[in-house]
Amino acid sequence: MHKSPLFSNFAVQLYNMKRISFLLWGALLLLASCNQYNNVLKTADYEYKYEAAKEYFVKGQYSRSSVLLGDVVTIMKGTSRAEESLYMLAMSEFCGGNYDVAHSYFKKYYQSYPRGVYVEYARFYAGCSLYESVPDTRLDQSSTTAAVKEFQDFLDYYPYTKLKDRTQDMIFALQDKMVQKEYEAAKLYYDLGSYMGNCSYGGSNYEACIVTAQNALLDYPYASPERREEFSIMILRAKYHLAQQSVEAKRLDRYRDTIDEYYGFVNEYPESKYLKDAQRIFAQSERYVNRKS
Repeated sequence: MHKSPLFSNFAVQLYNMKRISFLLWGALLLLASCNQYNNVLKTADYEYKYEAAKEYFVKGQYSRSSVLLGDVVTIMKGTSRAEESLYMLAMSEFCGGNYDVAHSYFKKYYQSYPRGVYVEYARFYAGCSLYESVPDTRLDQSSTTAAVKEFQDFLDYYPYTKLKDRTQDMIFALQDKMVQKEYEAAKLYYDLGSYMGNCSYGGSNYEACIVTAQNALLDYPYASPERREEFSIMILRAKYHLAQQSVEAKRLDRYRDTIDEYYGFVNEYPESKYLKDAQRIFAQSERYVNRKS
């Protein structure tokens, strides 16, 4: 995993803390022994264990650091080290790739210490933890939505943060992921076409495609121009096919709707790579409307 400067800065801050006492030097000697980690685990001296956890964190041994911090963080509650221990535990879990656990600790930190030393970074990394754990677009995207909200809340609290550009880049990436999810859903409905096996409650796959694509265009105004064009041509095609398969009483109105959709499409994308297909749909729709008018 790539380490950001924030990881390094926090580690250096811990390493250079002036208050490191003889406890740390004792921990360093212990860490040099063959059974260093097991000995630290077994000790009942929580101050000793805490200083050892900090040393493991500095060395990048995040799994060991998080185990030791898990032992002491409750004991440290109410002391001068409570805030630091909780934040370092969250960072250890994050650096170790345990993003769900890390998110819970970062959230606990900023809720417990709304004016804490590390609260800005805690809110940022709460979003990063969710960002790192978002699933494939074929799966439920509730965690993606949660990550966007976490980042947006972060920017609301810190509108002038130096992390703003990085945060916005991740928000855009998450939105692209959600747009892709909606595109795949709309495309699935379109590909199912006239198949009625999944239409238990009426309607049709083409109608579902149209609604899904239209909602995506409304919900994600910052989708790329290419993706918006793909949604738009899919809507036009779906309206045309819906008109084709409609009962006679609805067919004329649906062909007219298709023609209206065509004008909207060519007005927005006059040089579209889908222009020939759009013109074909328009010509056939207009032919039907003229015959029935």
